[in-house]
Amino acid sequence: MGQPVVHFEVIGKDAQALQHFYGELFGWQIDAANPMNYGVVAREGNVNADGVGIGGGIAAGPDGYDGHVTFYVEVPDVEAALASAERLGATRVMGPEDVMEGLQIALFTDPEGHLIGMVRSAA
Repeated sequence: MGQPVVHFEVIGKDAQALQHFYGELFGWQIDAANPMNYGVVAREGNVNADGVGIGGGIAAGPDGYDGHVTFYVEVPDVEAALASAERLGATRVMGPEDVMEGLQIALFTDPEGHLIGMVRSAA
């Protein structure tokens, strides 16, 4: 398969309402007990009987931001992957950025404008 999709993200205007909506709709266990109120949808506890599923997050964006839905692909080198994406016609939106110890992310838009994330984890 190439590089795996390892995380999804739903960012909008009202984190609590979105977390409630997706939790109720899909039966997801969402933990937003953190300073950013980032609703973590851990893979553990949210996979189906066949073990299928990935983790993700549901949160609010900055004031005035409409939000996005995206997925993150794990890559060994975020900067190199961003450079490759740009060479292929993508536009860098953010990053690489170390969002916490051992976790680096970036966002780009593909040639049609779809927002895609990349992540490198030390774990």
